[in-house]
Amino acid sequence: MSKSIDVTDLNVWYSDFLAVEGVNMHIEPRSVTAFIGPSGCGKSTFLRTLNRMHEVIPGARVGGQVLLDGDDLYGTGVDPVAVRRQIGMVFQRPNPFPTMSIRDNVLAGVKLNNKRIAKSDADDLVERSLRGANLWNEVKDRLAKPGAGLSGGQQQRLCIARAIAVSPQVLLMDEPCSALDPISTYAIEELIAKLKTEYTIVIVTHNMQQASRVSDKTAFFNIAGTGKPGKLIEYGETATMFTTPREQATEDYVSGRFG
Repeated sequence: MSKSIDVTDLNVWYSDFLAVEGVNMHIEPRSVTAFIGPSGCGKSTFLRTLNRMHEVIPGARVGGQVLLDGDDLYGTGVDPVAVRRQIGMVFQRPNPFPTMSIRDNVLAGVKLNNKRIAKSDADDLVERSLRGANLWNEVKDRLAKPGAGLSGGQQQRLCIARAIAVSPQVLLMDEPCSALDPISTYAIEELIAKLKTEYTIVIVTHNMQQASRVSDKTAFFNIAGTGKPGKLIEYGETATMFTTPREQATEDYVSGRFG
């Protein structure tokens, strides 16, 4: 299911402001890649270009190329909605649909894509997705209850179940644990380790320990100053990035000297 991502000379603008400049990156299938760096350096902006979510902001545009297993996501005639079906997104704060039940939250993406599905198939998909998100045993007896009634950590896993229900190849996670307590954070990190056997996962995190625990590769972004574009400074194996990085700026950041 999972696919590789190849980014070449990617620039991102918001109207006339160049937010991210000159990113080149290869992301392996069935792996976890972490984006780290100080606030405002373009990590989340770049993450959103990988499934064209940045386009919901008026004036946003990109230059360069993003390939999913060789297919150009920005090619002529490519539907952004189709891109987002292949590349799912989990946001910083859990965002289950508050008026929907747990079951309907899981099925929301499938129904949004106008897929007709028999009840028995829907039941199977709900169970499979909730099991995939390590949530089934906690909610199987209250699927008709509102998703918003779950704890924060459960809500985030429900959002992950909703994302994987549409069978994506890639999961993007924008600081998925920043609003969670340590126990819930541990549950999400365990889940990420499990999910990477099936999906390509890219995560933005401000937590250095989390990046070192969950990722196979780490990308360090930085910014030269206010009004300057974010740039990819260094990208490599996580163990190397946290022990013997090539760039002094990377070492300064991961050691806590700045950021």
